[in-house]
Amino acid sequence: STSAMMKAILIVAVLCGVVSAFAPVVQQPRGLSAANQLQQYQVQPIVSRRTASDDENNNDDVASAKVPSDWQSQILSGLSVIIDPDLDADIVSLGFVQNLQIDDSGIVSIDLCLTTPACPIKDLFVQQCQDIINGLEFTRGAQVTLTAQQNEAPTAAPLGMSQIGAVIAVSSCKGGVGKSTTAVNLAFALQGMGAKVGIFDADVYGPSLPTMVAVEDDNVRFVGRQIAPLKRGGVSLMSFGYVNEGSAVMRGPMVTQLLDQFLSLTNWGPLDYLILDMPPGTGDIQLTLSQRLNITAAVIVTTPQELSFVDVERGVEMFDTVNVPCIAVVENMAYFEKEKSANVEVDYETLRDKFLQVLKERDDIADEAAADIVNSLVDTVQENVQNAGKGEIEEIRIFGQGHKRRLSEQWGIEHTFSVPLVSTIAKNGDSGTPFILDNPSSPQADTYKELAKTVVRETSKVLFSKTSRPNLSYLSEAHVIQVDGMDQGTLAPAELRRECRCAACVEELTGKQMLNPESIPESIRPMSMSPTGNYAVSVDWSDGHKSLYPYRQIRSMLASKNTNDEVLDGNMEKEKETVPL
Repeated sequence: STSAMMKAILIVAVLCGVVSAFAPVVQQPRGLSAANQLQQYQVQPIVSRRTASDDENNNDDVASAKVPSDWQSQILSGLSVIIDPDLDADIVSLGFVQNLQIDDSGIVSIDLCLTTPACPIKDLFVQQCQDIINGLEFTRGAQVTLTAQQNEAPTAAPLGMSQIGAVIAVSSCKGGVGKSTTAVNLAFALQGMGAKVGIFDADVYGPSLPTMVAVEDDNVRFVGRQIAPLKRGGVSLMSFGYVNEGSAVMRGPMVTQLLDQFLSLTNWGPLDYLILDMPPGTGDIQLTLSQRLNITAAVIVTTPQELSFVDVERGVEMFDTVNVPCIAVVENMAYFEKEKSANVEVDYETLRDKFLQVLKERDDIADEAAADIVNSLVDTVQENVQNAGKGEIEEIRIFGQGHKRRLSEQWGIEHTFSVPLVSTIAKNGDSGTPFILDNPSSPQADTYKELAKTVVRETSKVLFSKTSRPNLSYLSEAHVIQVDGMDQGTLAPAELRRECRCAACVEELTGKQMLNPESIPESIRPMSMSPTGNYAVSVDWSDGHKSLYPYRQIRSMLASKNTNDEVLDGNMEKEKETVPL
């Protein structure tokens, strides 16, 4: 009957509610929207003092507004509040603002000459310039044209590299860690940001570039007496494998000469970045390339194992000997992504019997209808169990937890990137199409893009920053370590020694201090102090220990000491005020 069917439907609804209460909850797929991702630059937008509606209502007034004689000074003064967060200076003093003009109608035009066309915040710079110029009473509009500084290679650079702005070495001290994959995807990520990029495969014994990047035209052409690089998607390419399909059977000195000829005879043309895919190791070839090519900065590629971390240290030390800063570390194959399973075991036959027993206790439901209801309920439970956990990803760290923390605390390398073990990255490497071109919206592609932004920012710091790193010296008479430069002050040697964060002094996984501070005597002194790269200083102590301190840590210690000194001075002044006369 109709009433019996309605009752059956109500019972089903109640039971479904009970089942859903016990069924596993289906998790939403993991992932952050672009709005929730961490912004690299916390730059506050500059709000115009005059809105667009004001301009529309006051066009006649603006057009008739008299341009003051000091209009240039007013505009430049306004623009000087825009700070480049990497170079820590305003865009006017950096020389970014060029060709400042104003026409009869009050429209201002400027060229914004940045350090690189791949600047990650170039659009923000344009918006801020327009807001400030439009906020002036005598202006009617602003036209901002983006340009980039001309590339000037060192005078000792090979002939074919005379128009290259920066050479970025992608290096590893061990083969098979994904160095070439990182170099290729980094290059195409930079190209996607608007930069002119080239890749040079310096591994003569095992060139990877011909396999990883299929060129548009594989015919080698000459420009005068020079070789024209091959192309793919606007990126210039050159490798020994493009011109010689056979194996390279030659000794080290011959390889060095061959690479030198390749770099000299390749007509790279104007490039913002040349990505140098270095051969693995720290031998004569690597040192010769570092010295010959005036490498701007280096990116180290590794894997999470302890053995690979040892190689990272060797790589940083090698580049330090030739004064090349290591600006980032890529931890490849850091983890394996796997969909979480519900791991819920359900005895569906028992569940079916329980449901049927409940329904049979009701006199108003026929046995046939009860069986249909039970089948529907069991199917619902089974579907919920199967869908539970779908889309939720867990990271399985096959090779260990990695060493990001040690890289930051010991070497001062803050920019570390983890790339998971993904089959599509390997497939793209074998197919001749870079992963970032086939999967531009994937999380792994976003990692390569963030790496590219870091390379742009850190390279600009190396080439254009006027800030100097701290200079440490030991004053034996006062028994203090003097810090000069942008940060000034003194530190007690024992205090600095107790803050050592090396693996022997601090437990890596927990961060627990293993060094007993009381075991360090006040008489300890530094035997030698020397900078390591651009981010840390190495100290050899009189107790035989060797420490590595990031400049960030030294600045933090100075700031803490100065704060404590100010508080102490303030307390002393209060005590003087309360002393009765």
